[in-house]
Amino acid sequence: MRRAAVLTAGSWGTVFAKVLADAGARVTLFARDRAIADAINGRHVNPRYLADVRLPDLVRATSSPERALREADLVVLAVPSQALRSCLVEWAPLVGPGAVYVSLMKGMEAGSSRRMSEVIAQAAGVGPERIAVVSGPNLAREIAVEHPAATVVASASAATAHAVQAACWTPYLRPYTNADVLGCELGGAVKNVIALAAGMLEGMGFGTNSLASLITRGLAETARLGTALGADPMTFAGLAGLGDLVATCGSPLSRNRSFGEKLGRGMTLDQVLAEQRQVAEGVRSCRPLLALADGLGVSMPITRQVERVLYEGLPPLEAVKDLMSREPGPEYHL
Repeated sequence: MRRAAVLTAGSWGTVFAKVLADAGARVTLFARDRAIADAINGRHVNPRYLADVRLPDLVRATSSPERALREADLVVLAVPSQALRSCLVEWAPLVGPGAVYVSLMKGMEAGSSRRMSEVIAQAAGVGPERIAVVSGPNLAREIAVEHPAATVVASASAATAHAVQAACWTPYLRPYTNADVLGCELGGAVKNVIALAAGMLEGMGFGTNSLASLITRGLAETARLGTALGADPMTFAGLAGLGDLVATCGSPLSRNRSFGEKLGRGMTLDQVLAEQRQVAEGVRSCRPLLALADGLGVSMPITRQVERVLYEGLPPLEAVKDLMSREPGPEYHL
């Protein structure tokens, strides 16, 4: 039986632990809070994030990373993207020599503009054949209650991708493989920034035309950056591109969309940060994404306006006006 460690017990980490167990793995879920670990072991629920969803008996929890990682052949990482490097400094020495790292994170490291798989490779000292990325339209709450969904498992190694695919294939989650790790990760990172903008539109009271235009043009700037970096353009038409973008921009379950909605209603960045408990990855990813784009001469106007709203205090309505007043051009321009 496959043994998996999931670190940590946030909403997506907890749900993915359930997925792995439903697919037949023995899962140890690392929870920093001992009370959460005790609740998972005693009552089979995560009281902080999924109190109404029963976790399978194959999911056990611990507040010790050493115990979680012992004999694990899959090490699933579900932490805030900006915390990944420091976490791996502690955890990587505890990981077995043949274990595969699985990234559930959708962000870019501030300062370095590295994708999460690149941070794993560098911080854990492992090759790309031992790293896989899971991405796609994967709102945790919907998967927790087993609404049918699909996801993408990307790895430079076909064998690794197929192994992780088999480990998370359930009657309610259908995983596909993809060799384009760069494109899958980039799609996941940029869509969080676009979802912040989608939330702002909602907060300002704009309608479906505005949202559809934003999603489409957000996809265009994602593809521009991805193509410049060497990603497969077809990735952005798939689950890790368009699929994830539609789900995150359109659902009130999306943290980034909810964060943006509060900005659209007039709250400041500090006010929303103080109020919203869960991490909205787009808040920290927009700047490293812009740094990448600027270095390549790639235009990302939506991402730039989101950055101005977040860090320069630009009112969201002014950001919309700036976008709408740009010189018009051809729709397809990479």
